[in-house]
Amino acid sequence: MIQITALEPWQDPRGGQIERVQLDNGIIAIEILSLGGIIRQLSTADSLGKHENIVLGCDSIEDYLSQQAYLGAIAGRYSNRIANGQLQFQGQSYQLDVNQATNCLHGGADGFHLKQWHMQAIEDGVRLTVTSPDGEMGFPGNCEVQLDYRLDGNNLLIDMQAKVDKACPISLTQHSYFNLEGANSKTNTQHQIQVDAQQYLPMNDVGVPIGINSVTGSDLDLSQTTSFAVQTERAVLSATNGFDHCYVLNNDDEIVRFGSISAPASGRTMTIYTNQPGVQVYGANFLEGAVGFNGEVYQSHQAICIEPQMLPDSPNQPELPGEPWIPAGGTYHHSSRYEFGIL
Repeated sequence: MIQITALEPWQDPRGGQIERVQLDNGIIAIEILSLGGIIRQLSTADSLGKHENIVLGCDSIEDYLSQQAYLGAIAGRYSNRIANGQLQFQGQSYQLDVNQATNCLHGGADGFHLKQWHMQAIEDGVRLTVTSPDGEMGFPGNCEVQLDYRLDGNNLLIDMQAKVDKACPISLTQHSYFNLEGANSKTNTQHQIQVDAQQYLPMNDVGVPIGINSVTGSDLDLSQTTSFAVQTERAVLSATNGFDHCYVLNNDDEIVRFGSISAPASGRTMTIYTNQPGVQVYGANFLEGAVGFNGEVYQSHQAICIEPQMLPDSPNQPELPGEPWIPAGGTYHHSSRYEFGIL
């Protein structure tokens, strides 16, 4: 039985109200905002049965609007980086918003993370919808998005669909910052990670893929359970101040296991399954300065993002796996499952 509770809304300084809804099935409790489809809180039990919030977030709409970390939000129209903010497709060229180095990052400065979504209850969760007009942040076509958050036992299910009326690349991802020791914990260094993916994308100095490599024997090899403390120890990670790399799953749009993170101190685990061809692992390397709960100024390496998605810049690199370009009249579909457990 899932209890769905409407919480007191927040006033949006841009106009209107931000809706807040809590889902609780006795195993997982999750608070969702209509702003950006944000997961504001997500509570699970530790090895002693204590329920505690394990995602970073903010206490006010003003703090969410002022931070640039995409805390808990949906990133899109195209998550991760598109080189030079440029697209070419079937003889058409498009210039996107450039908001990170020379790239369009997470759909541009005014991406889906800042949009007001419509939210309604469904049987086992909530459904959010939003429309992005033709030309927004430079992307072609009108785009209609549907996002479902559902609870099933110890699983959070995330299903995203997008329909377009012009050919457009789509890649949506959920950008929550997890700390399985609790959102009040100051570091992710005691976490452990294990990844099934056998390939990753090496990058240039602004985070754009320059090929596809095997993880075997590399500093990106996480096939065996590895302490997150290596983020400051392995040479290849120094350029990005830790993990900020996309792993490749050759899963042919089937839902497969990507990997898991765990926190021995709390006993919590989170295992991720997805139908997306890529998963970005990000150690909150540049989180420093974002204002979070109780006015706390977050520090870098305070949490971990696990972001299933299409591959960065793959609209411009057709040799990369996946089909990022959705044809006119077509539908993009992202399905991921986050399974929470105990060591």
